[in-house]
Amino acid sequence: MALRFALDPELTADLRNQLVTLWTDVTNAGGAVGFVAPVTAADVVPQAQGRCEAISEGRAHLIAGFEDGRLVATAFLTLNNHRLMGHWAWLYTVMVDPAHQGRGHGAELLREAESAARELGLEGLRLTCRSGMGLDRFYASVGYKEVGRTPGAIRVAAGDDRDEMTMWLPLL
Repeated sequence: MALRFALDPELTADLRNQLVTLWTDVTNAGGAVGFVAPVTAADVVPQAQGRCEAISEGRAHLIAGFEDGRLVATAFLTLNNHRLMGHWAWLYTVMVDPAHQGRGHGAELLREAESAARELGLEGLRLTCRSGMGLDRFYASVGYKEVGRTPGAIRVAAGDDRDEMTMWLPLL
């Protein structure tokens, strides 16, 4: 079943709670979304609050995917405030509920993000991802190209450093 997507849905208390739950579940399932498992909702809340503040202040946008009214996919489109980089945006924290993975929802989510970015007049999307998880292949499958790599930039655990890969999607 295709998800119903919304750009910048109202950030109600319920939606904020669903966001924290999704982020916690994705992390604890092994997702590379800014934390290393195990995490609790209390660990995630400060990061989620920061993203919600950026949305409220107009510095970011939330792309949210729903199934039967429940949040099951998200990505944050974060605008650049640098005067020379306002023509592109960052895509952060691309997440699909672990119970919904493998159904094409990740690709749907990225197409929605691309569409939202185009509607905002942007010319490109940039994201970073952690090496060693196959994420580069996933993003490449929807048109992103690796444009940079910082070796060992992400320390997952003692003795487990991963490369940070920068991916780019031109929108023109």
